[in-house]
Amino acid sequence: MDARSQRELVRLLAMLRKEGRQQSGLDARLVPADKETAYRIALMVEEELGWEVAGWKIAAMKPALQKELRTDSPIYGRVYAPLAKQSPITLDHARQCSPIPEVEFQAFLGSDLPPRKRPYSIEEVSEAVISLHPGLELAECRFVHDAAFPPLSAILADGAGSGTIAYGPAIESWRERNIADQEVVLLCNGVPRRTGTAAAAIDHPLVPLTWLANELSRTGIGLKAGQVVSTGTLTGMLRPRAGETFVADFGPFGRVTAAYA
Repeated sequence: MDARSQRELVRLLAMLRKEGRQQSGLDARLVPADKETAYRIALMVEEELGWEVAGWKIAAMKPALQKELRTDSPIYGRVYAPLAKQSPITLDHARQCSPIPEVEFQAFLGSDLPPRKRPYSIEEVSEAVISLHPGLELAECRFVHDAAFPPLSAILADGAGSGTIAYGPAIESWRERNIADQEVVLLCNGVPRRTGTAAAAIDHPLVPLTWLANELSRTGIGLKAGQVVSTGTLTGMLRPRAGETFVADFGPFGRVTAAYA
């Protein structure tokens, strides 16, 4: 993939985001050859947009979801301002690009985790977290999920399906509580649709967060104070319909609500 093709893809992905629309398929010459190229293009898309990066999303921490998403490792993408919002929120379903609501813990950073040679430990990452919240990631994709759906590298260049995230109140004394084993429920119009735990899906929110800190450190980007990280779905993926309201119920840790108008 030459520099000219990379720039063409960057302009395309930025345009689709700005216009809030999708396209079917992608010309083979514009498909990034590998993950490294895809993530480099995602950075170029950020620069092309000129938008503030409010945070990050993580996906595919474990093999089952990796298989579903066609990857052999976790993946990440940028969340742009002002798409990190406090619950409850309402979205226009017609303007969402193949939306998927996912129940996730979301961590706000109180200090930077800049690039460095030595890997970050989970203890160092924990110290950088100022608060942990119940949340919903409302993922999107700039490519239509049809027979022409492009390879994973194109999706990574698009931000790994990043869209809007909604977060609830901070969980009090979260370091002393059993975060991993708390069952969470995703309800649609009051009806339970999915259940899960962090233990089963991601081990603990700090595990994917530490992975991301080291991945962004390795690539010279780093994490910044004030950013929020959505740490991976606990309940899998499903397709919402217009008029549906989703509630992520974290039991004693709170609830988060998002409606697709």
